Amino acid sequence: MIELNKTQKSVLKVLKDTYKKDTVTRAEINALVKKKVIKNPSWLKSDKFKVDRGVYTLDIDSDTKSESKSTETKKISTDTKAAYVVSSLTDNVVPAKDTDFVNFGNYSDIKNIVKSKKFYPVFITGLSGNGKTLAVTQACAEAKREMIRCNITIETDEDDLLGGYRLKDGQTVWQNGPVIEAMERGAILLLDEIDLASNKIMCLQPILEGSGIYVKKINKFVKPKIGFNVIATANTKGQGSDDGKFIGTNILNEAFLERFPVTFEQQYPSAKIEEKIVSTKLKSAGKKDDKFAHNLVTWADVIRKTYTDGGVDEIISTRRLVHIAEAYGIFKNKMKAIQVCTNRFDDDTKNSFVDLYTKVDSGASVEQILEDKKKAEEAEILSEEKQDSNDSEDGEDDYDV
Repeated sequence: MIELNKTQKSVLKVLKDTYKKDTVTRAEINALVKKKVIKNPSWLKSDKFKVDRGVYTLDIDSDTKSESKSTETKKISTDTKAAYVVSSLTDNVVPAKDTDFVNFGNYSDIKNIVKSKKFYPVFITGLSGNGKTLAVTQACAEAKREMIRCNITIETDEDDLLGGYRLKDGQTVWQNGPVIEAMERGAILLLDEIDLASNKIMCLQPILEGSGIYVKKINKFVKPKIGFNVIATANTKGQGSDDGKFIGTNILNEAFLERFPVTFEQQYPSAKIEEKIVSTKLKSAGKKDDKFAHNLVTWADVIRKTYTDGGVDEIISTRRLVHIAEAYGIFKNKMKAIQVCTNRFDDDTKNSFVDLYTKVDSGASVEQILEDKKKAEEAEILSEEKQDSNDSEDGEDDYDV
């Protein structure tokens, strides 16, 4: 605290009354000195009171400052309170029912867990596009349970999951992350593609134990409301992708994985169920065609069996078949629908897939196609062996010469 004498206090009062502010420039001081309103306050124009180049504070009188400080303290208190306002979701987050949905696989088990409202974390693993996320979404829709989906990436951290400070209407407020929102609402938390996460996901350890979590940034302990549960989906089992088919997936901490009591392995649906899925989507797209649905499923079945045997590196998922059905509804052309939906593959793969469909469309069975493929591969191997043998003989002749 700076003690001012009577003359100095008088100078401050004149400057404040004249300029109606808490700072003053050197030019403004000199103007009053020149008019002989005040004597030159060299003490004020020192570095002690300098707040900027040629600018000095007038808020240095102990009495005035005390009052000002009191006001400022009140303001800070108010601002601090505002800074801790938790902004929450106000909308209902129960997923909408998909009228085209056909349940299969682990759907019934997932639905029973969701309906139970018990805390029972679930890990669902399976190849891409086989309905893992859709099963959870539709189970919540049927059970009329709120669900908050959080898509995980390598960049996902505690701030993304639990929450952080955000700027809203010019004010800093605390905004809950999806995890805290789901806990406080008693909702299902869907952690999608969890095997893409880094070790930053470990902040969820206490939550996966069913206990609350202390959010240190707001000094608050959050307890889960009844009904809260965690369901995670992944293309792997959290052990990485050794074959490189799912680039970006990581090896998850064993202690983290151990906190999921059950793991469901989601397979592609049976041919009968998959035909029903595709037929339903074709009908919804205004192109009811059971034969096309049958051919698409047969085509996908051949590709999947070849994929399992290591014959191809790509696969046709159930989701890809649904995309083709939707494309057919838009373009009104089957082959165009197949072509535009297989353009994501490299040219050789795409062309072989399209060629394979023409064989299926001509009436060839899965067994016949696979047998023809096997014979073609054997003939190619024999041809290569014969070529190698001829090259070897030519080499020996050259050596004799």
